[in-house]
Amino acid sequence: MSSEAKNLEAISAAIDQHNRNCPYPAAEVRMNPYEVERLGWDEVRGLPVVPDPAIGTGRFRIVCSRDGEGARAGRALTAQTSAKKFSPTLSSAFCASMLSWKSSSV
Repeated sequence: MSSEAKNLEAISAAIDQHNRNCPYPAAEVRMNPYEVERLGWDEVRGLPVVPDPAIGTGRFRIVCSRDGEGARAGRALTAQTSAKKFSPTLSSAFCASMLSWKSSSV
């Protein structure tokens, strides 16, 4: 499986996990601008891919639609991903998923 396919699989799993664990649906996928340019994706599963320089390379964030409403009391879903491992941890802050994948880009 290509690294792009693995990245898409990890993002798709994060969207699913967010939507299972939060009453508000995922609204967008944020990635480092370099990753957005490298992958060339405008959207993933109907969600816009938004460049965000605050996110490191090899990471992405699933942003909750609740964030767009100004609500900041929810929970953050953070996970590290590799080709076959997905292990989330929950913390309180706002409802969003921050993930990373092993990127084989250069």
